[in-house]
Parts: sequence; C-alpha cells; structure tokens
Amino acid sequence: MTHTRTDLVALLEAHGLKPSRALGQNFVVDPNTVRRIARLAEVGPGDLVLEIGAGLGSLTLALIETGAEVQAMEVDRYLLEPLRSVVGPHGVTVHHADALNANYDEILGGREAAIIANLPYNVATPLVLHLLESQPLIKRMLVMVQKEVGERFAAQAGDEAYGAASLRVQYFADAKVVGKIGPSVFYPKPNVDSALVSIVRRDKVRIDPSEVSESDLFEVIRMSFAQRRKMLRRSLNGWASEGVFERSGVGETKRPEELTLEEFAKLVAAR
Repeated sequence: MTHTRTDLVALLEAHGLKPSRALGQNFVVDPNTVRRIARLAEVGPGDLVLEIGAGLGSLTLALIETGAEVQAMEVDRYLLEPLRSVVGPHGVTVHHADALNANYDEILGGREAAIIANLPYNVATPLVLHLLESQPLIKRMLVMVQKEVGERFAAQAGDEAYGAASLRVQYFADAKVVGKIGPSVFYPKPNVDSALVSIVRRDKVRIDPSEVSESDLFEVIRMSFAQRRKMLRRSLNGWASEGVFERSGVGETKRPEELTLEEFAKLVAAR
C-alpha cells in the first residue's frame, strides 16, 4: 500500500509539483524503509499517532497498516491536496500547520500521542526540544533526522556529539539511535545519512526542580558549552563562587563534555 519511487514521482508530476529545497523536502520512496520505521515506532490499535511532515503520505500509509489511529501534519500548502487524496480514504485527518506553533491541544484533543516525523536539518533540534518542553501529552517520538543531529540527541557524557542539546533532551526523556538510513531511499537523494532516534518521555524530569531550578541548571550548561574546549574553571569564571567545585565534587579542570546532567546539577546546588 505504500509509495514506490515511481508512484511518488508520478504523484508529484500529476499535481505539477517538485520537492522544495527551501523546506528541506526529501521524500522516502522505499516501502521496506517506511514499514521498518512503522515497526520501530511500536504503535498499534488504540494508539494515537501524529505524523509531522507527512509529505505525500509514504510513511503515513505504513503507519495506517499498524492499526493505530493516524493524523498527519503538513506545512506545505501545495502538498495538502495530493496528501489528502492518498490518506483521506483511510480516515486520516490532515492538519495544515507549522509544527513549531501548531495548536496541539486542539489536534490531540487531550489524548496522549506518539510523534513520528521525518525532519529536515534546520527544524529538527528546535522542534524536538519544543515538543519536550511544551507538550506533555506527547509521550514518545520516533524521528528521522540527519545522522549528526540524531547522534547529538542520544549522546552521553564523553561522546563526541555531546552538547547542550543532548542535556536538554536528557532532562525530559531517554533517547537512543535505533536505526541508520542511507540516502538512496529518498527522493531527491540527500548528500547525508540519516538516523532514526527513539525519544521516550520520562515520568518526571531527571533533575528535581525543587532542588535545582531548570533555568539555573541550563544557564550553567549554556555558559559551559559556549566555551566547550575550555576547562570549567575558565568557562564558569564569572559564575562560580569560591569553593563551588570543592563543594560539588566536580573537578574544576574538567571540560563540559565530560559532565553528566547530575554533575551540572551538583555544581548549581553548591553555588
């Protein structure tokens, strides 16, 4: 039931459309890949799935096969008619919205949901963080992103990709790379590899906000990673009070990529 490359190209031509470079559109055109994504999403009957960036419905069709209730969001108004022609007969509601400012209360109707999304490079990080920060009903996500972005989401202390975004994700959720996808399954073919990242919201944030405030914690994280190659005693020179490293048990000669979220919290609590 899913699109092949021939199907998708024909659908574009029938509507006089071409993939938008400005919107970072790369459509998945391999049935095995979209079914693999649907399988990794671990959704089925009784689940509400919101697919962000549904495009022309290749992945949407695979998600329908799981038996989950599927809704689709698409920002490109030119894709709405062909998308609805593909998924509307299967009972999928298509929302014309920008995922960064969509009305999720209205779309989800107060129900818990899973997000499945193929995200372009420029929107991936801000969107994932926005959903974690503002949409508690979104309990899990499976996002397909550029490989470097996916590694950053899932990175742990000491990993090369580890940074402020990694820690922001960790504060709210547990993330891991669950698959790699090469460029050949997309139309047009991108110049980069992609990663599938599973992001599962924690029951509560990882650091108790009654002990260390979220704003104070991430202020220190931002300051530290703004000068990530410097030792903490230098990057936090204007912030650190006398004896804060000794009280926290965090070595002043460490660099930010070596610290866990809990160690950053100890620094803040010891100030």
